[in-house]
Amino acid sequence: MDSVVPVELVERKIYLIRGHKVMLDSDLAELYEVRTKALIQAVKRNIGRFPLDFMFQLNNQEVITLRSQFVTSKSGKGGRRYIPYVFTEQGVAMLSSVLNSERAILVNIAIVRAFVKLREMLSTHKELAHKLKQLENKIEKHDEEIKVIFDAIRQLMIPPEPTKKKIGFIVREHSARYRRLSRKAV
Repeated sequence: MDSVVPVELVERKIYLIRGHKVMLDSDLAELYEVRTKALIQAVKRNIGRFPLDFMFQLNNQEVITLRSQFVTSKSGKGGRRYIPYVFTEQGVAMLSSVLNSERAILVNIAIVRAFVKLREMLSTHKELAHKLKQLENKIEKHDEEIKVIFDAIRQLMIPPEPTKKKIGFIVREHSARYRRLSRKAV
């Protein structure tokens, strides 16, 4: 069965805010094919189902940060007139019971799959980061040993200075006897 919404599309709409992976109310409304105002009204009619760990409203700084990332439009120019709500994975799961439509169920399945895939990817990255840290520690321990090996190799690579053999006679101080013999010969 093909998903109503591609998981990759959902993944691009998941943000990390306050240490939670969340989705904006406007993105969810778009996925559910309802107006954002209708989505928020349905949530407010069932507010008991949405504690703070399921849904919260952004503060002004978070809104500014999102706007700088082109996620939300500027107010006063046809954009939002209120601060957005965001939903955690649990809040998104609760939305299907509040919206009560076949599309809401199918979209929620796609969203939950995206959250699960994201969690698996993060887990894989944590394992990889841990292994990389272990490797770095091993390298640090062996750095000095490796340095000694490289220094020895460099010493071996230096060509030896050539030794020059002298050509010809070696002049020495003559002994007294040799001097006497050489005078007689002359």
